[in-house]
Amino acid sequence: MTDENSKLLVDLEVRIKQILFLCDSLKDENSRLKTEIKLKQSQVDEATKNLKDLKAKYESLKTVRTITAASVDVDTAKLKLSKLVREVDKCINLLK
Repeated sequence: MTDENSKLLVDLEVRIKQILFLCDSLKDENSRLKTEIKLKQSQVDEATKNLKDLKAKYESLKTVRTITAASVDVDTAKLKLSKLVREVDKCINLLK
């Protein structure tokens, strides 16, 4: 082999090692990012669940305030109570 071919071979080996190192680095980063995505997704799921819980509590609070407020419209209170009774009836029928 000539000296020039030898230098090219060494250069090729160095570049291959660099590519392999870069590939390993990218695999590690990919793994880290996948883990981070799972963590963020669980945080989003938890926040969504909390939001649903808070909305349900808010609706309950609105219902209670509508029923207990001194200046409440009686017809509005009756409609809300009727709606609640219908929802309870639906739940009972679903359980049967």
